[in-house]
Amino acid sequence: MRKQKGKVSLKQIKKFLPLYIMILPSIVYMFINNYIPMTGIIIAFKKYNKQKGIYFSDWCGLDNFNYLFQNDAAIIIRNTFLYNVIFIILGTIVGVTLAILITNVASKKARKIYQSAIMLPFLISIVIVSYIVFGFLSAENGLINNMILAPLGKNPIKWYSTPKYWPFILTFVNLWKGCGYGTLIYIAGIAGIDSSFFEAARLDGASRWQQIKKITLPCLVPSIITLTVMSVGRIFNSDFGLFYQVPQNSGALYSVTNTIDTYVYRALMSTSGLGRSAAAGFFQSVVGFSLVMVVNGLVRKFNKENAIF
Repeated sequence: MRKQKGKVSLKQIKKFLPLYIMILPSIVYMFINNYIPMTGIIIAFKKYNKQKGIYFSDWCGLDNFNYLFQNDAAIIIRNTFLYNVIFIILGTIVGVTLAILITNVASKKARKIYQSAIMLPFLISIVIVSYIVFGFLSAENGLINNMILAPLGKNPIKWYSTPKYWPFILTFVNLWKGCGYGTLIYIAGIAGIDSSFFEAARLDGASRWQQIKKITLPCLVPSIITLTVMSVGRIFNSDFGLFYQVPQNSGALYSVTNTIDTYVYRALMSTSGLGRSAAAGFFQSVVGFSLVMVVNGLVRKFNKENAIF
């Protein structure tokens, strides 16, 4: 029996050998690009010296982490976490709502136009988005100051030096640019629902809202959970372009725009910031991994079918 099992496995290997050869370059690339650089994580525990290099620099223990948590951690963790919580909640609500609205459009041509339009901002470079935002918010030539506030007799606002407006601006820009991705996934989920469910509901006299509440939303729960767990895994990551390019790296806005990713970048620009940036990145990774495991464990506890693993 053992020999027979060995022969079967060998036949399977020969059968799928072309596929293994096809994925080999991707595996090699992923190993070189993603796993080998992970050895550089030791920089977080060293006082990096360019002359000595990464592996021969002096060890400094947890000094880089102490510096991080004693100086900037409260602000950057608060900003990163709270923004991502808002983005996840609003992104899910807006994505599901738009998906339901688009799928209920009667005309197929109109549905395709709406799907393309909702996806277009997602494909635009964040650099271009930053210039679009600047066109609206520029103190001298901005559309809002000149076309809206001036006719109303109100004083122009210096947007790039007034922090209180930026939580709303960044949230709006993120939703406008990113909701298309989730919307298309939810549209695909709705398209996969058996049409006989809706036919039976209509025969029973169910209204459109009742069909959405009793059929569409429950069937979208697996997709919502999957996207949410993936988003939670990146809850201590931030869109660097959104928080650096869109506010134009304005120092007056650091209190509401400084996140872990922008902190890492600015630390890398300083003469002795490589260790501190590595410490922040390591903290990011550990917390993200832990959150994925915790959230997936909770989902698995209540509903094993909807858990990712």
